[in-house]
Amino acid sequence: MSRYLIFTALASVCLAMQVSSSHVLADQPVAPTSHEEKMNLIVIMTDEHNFRTLGCYRKTMEGRQAYMWGPDVVETPHIDSLAEQGALCSSFYATTPVCSPSRACLISGLYPQKTPVVKNNIPLNDDIVSFAEILGQQGYATGFAGKWHLDGTAKPGWEPKRKFGFADNRYMFNRGHWKKLDLTKTGAKVAARKNGGPSYDVDGADEQTFTTDFLIDRLIDFVDKNRSQPFCYMVSLPDPHGPDTVRQPYDSMYQEHQYLKPTTFDKPDEGLPSWGQKQKSGFGMASYYGMVKCIDDNIGRLIEHLDKAGILDQTVIVFTADHGDLRGEHHRQNKGVPYEGSTRVPFLVRFPGKIKPGTRVDQALTSIDFAPTILPMMGIQTDREFDGRNASALFQSEPADPWQDISIVRGTGDKQGWLMAVTDRYKLVVSATDPPWLFDLQRDPDEVVNLFSHPGYREIARQLATSLREYGEQHQDPFIRPAKVDADLTWAIRGSGEYPGR
Repeated sequence: MSRYLIFTALASVCLAMQVSSSHVLADQPVAPTSHEEKMNLIVIMTDEHNFRTLGCYRKTMEGRQAYMWGPDVVETPHIDSLAEQGALCSSFYATTPVCSPSRACLISGLYPQKTPVVKNNIPLNDDIVSFAEILGQQGYATGFAGKWHLDGTAKPGWEPKRKFGFADNRYMFNRGHWKKLDLTKTGAKVAARKNGGPSYDVDGADEQTFTTDFLIDRLIDFVDKNRSQPFCYMVSLPDPHGPDTVRQPYDSMYQEHQYLKPTTFDKPDEGLPSWGQKQKSGFGMASYYGMVKCIDDNIGRLIEHLDKAGILDQTVIVFTADHGDLRGEHHRQNKGVPYEGSTRVPFLVRFPGKIKPGTRVDQALTSIDFAPTILPMMGIQTDREFDGRNASALFQSEPADPWQDISIVRGTGDKQGWLMAVTDRYKLVVSATDPPWLFDLQRDPDEVVNLFSHPGYREIARQLATSLREYGEQHQDPFIRPAKVDADLTWAIRGSGEYPGR
């Protein structure tokens, strides 16, 4: 055995020396190095997840910002441990806060208009190269389980033919928030049925068939099968997205809690932008907390399995979400708007040997920054061009010079919608239908005061507006073209006195 290992290591070195270029082309496979020189990668994505439900994020806030729905909360010790042993991003945003665009941004590192998934149910272009494809060409075993939402309108749409680098996609389904899954001789299926078709019913789901448990089981199976080689697996959990149902005993854990209205639930109607209009909304959190608790327990089960297998410290674990859920904030539910509860998402990275435990990254980042950051941190070089930035220095507490703390977030659609420039403190939102809104998230964390015309914020508005214009021109975003948006940005950059568009 020792002779075999020595021979394998020598062979790997020889193969690596044959690679003449210092860069790896995304469409050109290269000889893999030994597993000992490579970290595994597990990406866990939840769906419509409010960051305040995680204890590690509540620790970064005070008062009602941390306890938005009252003092009774869900505890998430296993997810929190990823932050304690790695890094927490306090200002991480979905590049577009709806399902399909956000997912396309994360796997590609490109803005939505280039993928071209600018709204839900648009298929991903065939020429898009994912981070998994790049890793696969480096000798990684790759796979994906759970909600994909990048193959058009198919629902459930098991095992899409276009894999985008996720070689084992047997448990990938395109759309749906199914609560009960099962394995059959012909593959996975939705186990709950109604009127002859798949159903969101949760009745009878248990720790083998409830979707969160089922998908983590598939991840563990993949780890066990591929632990002798470097692997990359992404699991996309369709919770805590609605319908707000969860299996026993999580369905009753938080029913006795008393929940308060979010601080912005009863704010005045006057002067609200179109994207901030009130909608029918509640703020009951019992089942939502139950779904989050089930997710956390499964993360704990995964961590324990990796530890017992002896590969926990050889595995990078990333935990994030595709977008948030307002859960009654601003008298709204769900996502799709610039408010923090909609756009800001959890992003945690446990990377032994690279990221110091307890690291906090406060600079604003978005989904497109994931691929160009994680790949170089894993020692993977590629000539693939990304729209996102390499933020690896921020995670490793190294100087990131030059680094501009401004990220861009956009709404949905291909012609016009809102655009947002955001830092760790300030946020400017422009659109073709509303006056610009400028928020100071430190002084006004509830996002109810528009400071765009305030003379004390003119320089902040100028900087953010300049970044929006530069982004729109560089990345050909049609949202920058409407006459009103152009006029508002021009005034923000060069104007003086009272804002004329009020």
